[in-house]
Amino acid sequence: MTISVVLFTSDLRLHDHPPLRAALDGSDAVVPLFVRDAAVVEAGFTVPNRMAFLADCLADLDAGLRERGGRLVVRSGDVVTEVAKVVAEADADEVHMAAGVSAFAHRREERLRAALEAEGCRLHVHETVITALAPGAVTPASSDHFAVFTPYHRQWTRQPLRDAVAAPRAVRVPEGVGSEEIPSRSEVCGVSPGLATGGETEARRRVTAWLRGGIGAYEDRHDDLPGDATSRLSPHLHFGTLSPVELVHRAAAAGGPGAEAFVRQLAWRDFHHQVLAARPDASGADYRSQQDRWRSAAEARDDIEAWREGRTGYPVVDAAMRQLRHEGWMHNRGRLLTASFLAKTLYVDWRVGARHFLDLLVDGDVANNQLNWQWMAGTGTDSRPNRVLNPVTQAKKYDPDGAYVRRWVPELAGIGGRAVHEPWKLRGLDRAAFDYPDPIVDLSEGLARFRKARGRD
Repeated sequence: MTISVVLFTSDLRLHDHPPLRAALDGSDAVVPLFVRDAAVVEAGFTVPNRMAFLADCLADLDAGLRERGGRLVVRSGDVVTEVAKVVAEADADEVHMAAGVSAFAHRREERLRAALEAEGCRLHVHETVITALAPGAVTPASSDHFAVFTPYHRQWTRQPLRDAVAAPRAVRVPEGVGSEEIPSRSEVCGVSPGLATGGETEARRRVTAWLRGGIGAYEDRHDDLPGDATSRLSPHLHFGTLSPVELVHRAAAAGGPGAEAFVRQLAWRDFHHQVLAARPDASGADYRSQQDRWRSAAEARDDIEAWREGRTGYPVVDAAMRQLRHEGWMHNRGRLLTASFLAKTLYVDWRVGARHFLDLLVDGDVANNQLNWQWMAGTGTDSRPNRVLNPVTQAKKYDPDGAYVRRWVPELAGIGGRAVHEPWKLRGLDRAAFDYPDPIVDLSEGLARFRKARGRD
């Protein structure tokens, strides 16, 4: 009897899962395994919102496996140690897993391969499980990765995608392999009250609804702050309850400008993964240094705290920051505005903002979070590193009637129309009626400081 172990990481699904399909095709039985990695805990990435969403995902994955005659095995500790234990308990011949892109993922694969080979067990690492294209699938002639999105996207669209793999009908798991209890969301403290539900079942429900009723208008409405017209699929892509390959195929089948714009965003996701795969240190170091002399944490302490709390005095910035705290998620336009405000208007190191986002975002992905922050800070792949987004101008454009602001900054609900974006212009008793701070910085002063720091004045 041949037995394989399938190590789930950021691919918590049964549909379009090449490692699981390969294991089932080549073995009599499989052990579906998830390890609650001690190294992730030590690195500070086990934040409440992602742990709660993860619990949903694991429970749903276990339920899906049980419907097919199997079950999920959950362990805690060092990944290499726990996988080796399961291999020994099951007398397994092979381990299958998805390829990662971070330095952490690469080290994990190297350690695991060495440990398994010493025991006569083979490790198979599968590409295009977490991304639609493998990080090294397309490269320019002069480099190991694309540093600019547009030429990358041009090549990305020309590459054929593999076919999506059907979910298995049956999964046979050998006896004698013990498991911890599946974690529950109810065990996690400090979860954002509006956090979405995790799991493949919910992910596939959302995709079906999105393809039927949202994707057609995506090109025109993806920046619509009050309309909330984005897919909200990013948490499911982060945890792998959705396959990016299947999602590209299904969006392309829907067709139209909205689908094309949506697939472009999936290409952006792949783009950031291939950058990080080639430059692992970009998770914490400037991809393209601008020789910034950021304000120190002590100097900017009050400004940073006001930004985190959503009390900057700029309503659209505060609305987005409060949405983040309440939902563990933020609208894409809000992410751009809040990042520009912190890094450029307040001139605070982008790593401060990136860390705060990772502390709260349910879709907090190292590749996308860190490189998007660098893009807005001007230290990443943006070809216009000194652009600054004006929060008032942006608010009037993307929240023209102020509905988004009034939803998340209810103390300003009494201000009608677009006047809500500039409450400091009210005078006397009208201004005193609203318990809301004045701006912590004048936009023109913030811009002048930034331009001087970058040598642009």
